[in-house]
Amino acid sequence: MSMIALACGLIIGLGALGACIGVGFMTGKYIEASARQPELMNVLQGKVFLLFALVDGSFMIGTALALWFATASPFAGQ
Repeated sequence: MSMIALACGLIIGLGALGACIGVGFMTGKYIEASARQPELMNVLQGKVFLLFALVDGSFMIGTALALWFATASPFAGQ
């Protein structure tokens, strides 16, 4: 049972770390691109929000799977 808790912690922790690093790089590049070409700011903003939703969505899916493992314990019978 303790290995399930450790696995859930790793899934959530590493998922959050990866999502935060990905969003940080993405927004940094967006700020650089909008500083170089301000006329493309509106076009890039929509793409940044779409990518932010995809990165955040993958983290939420990982969190949901980890919580499912924690509550349902699919590996407890083995």
